[in-house]
Amino acid sequence: MTTTPKTSVPARPLGATGPVVSALGLGCMGMSALYGESDRAESIATIHAALDAGVTLLDTGDFYGMGHNELLINEALRTASAAAREQALTSVKFGALRTVEGGFTGYDGRPAAVKNFAAYSLQRLGTDHIDVYRIARVDPDVPIEETVGAIAELVEAGHVRHIGLSEVGADTLRRAAAVAPIADLQIEYSLVSRSVEEKILPTARELGIGVTAYGVLSRGLISGHFTRDRELAPGDFRGMSPRFQGENLDRNLDLVDRLRAVAEAKGVTVAQTAIAWVLAQGQDIVPLVGARRRDRLAEALGALDVTLDAADLAAIEEAVPAGAAAGARYPEAQMAHLDSER
Repeated sequence: MTTTPKTSVPARPLGATGPVVSALGLGCMGMSALYGESDRAESIATIHAALDAGVTLLDTGDFYGMGHNELLINEALRTASAAAREQALTSVKFGALRTVEGGFTGYDGRPAAVKNFAAYSLQRLGTDHIDVYRIARVDPDVPIEETVGAIAELVEAGHVRHIGLSEVGADTLRRAAAVAPIADLQIEYSLVSRSVEEKILPTARELGIGVTAYGVLSRGLISGHFTRDRELAPGDFRGMSPRFQGENLDRNLDLVDRLRAVAEAKGVTVAQTAIAWVLAQGQDIVPLVGARRRDRLAEALGALDVTLDAADLAAIEEAVPAGAAAGARYPEAQMAHLDSER
């Protein structure tokens, strides 16, 4: 198994007002939730390998495994080298309401709740501040101005360094930015999820707001490793995801086969090509890679060495045109929570 990746990670500014972070961030959700069982020791080793390679941005949510993910990051940082621990930046989502059985029952963006969520996250992470703090989904019952205002008060108190947003549309982005400086918008963006390009990305750029792109491999769908006959573990989110069902899966993996031809012509992997494509969309975009193992992390970091010229980008566009994916990116009930899709 691959150990510490050797790739040196360049840096990118997270918007006009945010911190400078590694050009790739590590999304830690899968180490605690939604993809079946994970290996705790390997998860921590992967975080260590990412930090040692120069990755500085660790993304999590307080509801990933009901706090498990934040505790995992706490352990990883406590057992990392002092230099690695010093460079690490935490990006935390909050607001999701859960049941004991693991269900989702909505979102809470009330100011008092915002400060309550933050207090618990600080305790679990074992730190005195969160670098970027954001509500995971807009609470439809609370104006975004109130939610962002509460985070701004946490910034003023020193408990949070920067304000982020997640999965919001262009209008909400403007309203939030009128209240306080917004460092970045976290939103799904990949070769097969490109609706952000129409209004949201131009608005973010107009306002000087960076983008942390999650789902850059569409939950493994366009990683080059997912097969038609793969059996998913119990509790794996993809078992309910429209893009992984029946004819949708077949059509989407046909797109992957076309992308594979482009990747092989360049001598790189499918995953590296897909990540490199997101990296090539602008210096204001920081892809988050959800690697749970060191070998997958090493592959993802290899995307930093992939240069896509105009001919490459045209070939990728021909292989996977915008809007070509079959199926929505979330089940219908979850799509209803996305302000970005309204």
